[in-house]
Amino acid sequence: MTAPVLNLQLHEGRKSYQAGETLSGEYRVASCDLGDLRAIEISVLWYTEGKGDEDLAVHYFERLSLDDSQVLDLERPRRFSTVLPNSPLSYEGVIVKICWCVRARLFLARGREVVEERLFQLGDVPAARAVLP
Repeated sequence: MTAPVLNLQLHEGRKSYQAGETLSGEYRVASCDLGDLRAIEISVLWYTEGKGDEDLAVHYFERLSLDDSQVLDLERPRRFSTVLPNSPLSYEGVIVKICWCVRARLFLARGREVVEERLFQLGDVPAARAVLP
């Protein structure tokens, strides 16, 4: 059995956006047995990395749950679109980073998952520099 392939693309191939702009894209599933698929999720979110507690917040979320009565063409691209918020902006600090991404997830039988992410920059905040004594 071939492992499912999840293809996620941002429209225009952009990697940088400003607050209030529309981020859009599409995702497609290939080589997946429909009987093995339980759900598909697409989300736009931000998370922190670095020292201290890590935070995560979801800005946009869509979930497609599959049941026996639903017919789904997995090869057909599924589109998503959202207007980006004013904050938090992407930030690369010395102690903490704020990262934005689009994440697509396939939930398969027996608890298996396939995840694909595309990072992007929100805003133009310059990276922090460490202050030397």
